[in-house]
Amino acid sequence: MKDLGIVQSTVKPSEVDIKDTKVFIASDIKEVKEEGTDGQPGFEGYSYNLKEYDKDEYIKSLQDKNAELEDETTQVQVALTEVYEMIGG
Repeated sequence: MKDLGIVQSTVKPSEVDIKDTKVFIASDIKEVKEEGTDGQPGFEGYSYNLKEYDKDEYIKSLQDKNAELEDETTQVQVALTEVYEMIGG
């Protein structure tokens, strides 16, 4: 993963942009309106954090997140079962 930092664009980015071999993740998307100065034009567009993943790396990160969610779901189910048993279900 490469953290490309804060970038600006005149076009609103997609939160997830999937290309042939890369995936770009835009976060903290904010509309920007900067006033111009003498000799410098203003800027109207978007500012956002941009990260670049190799496609395989991105798929692996999704698999890891899914595994974590499955584990958390199992833990919640066990806890709910214990609560249900405690209240006499």
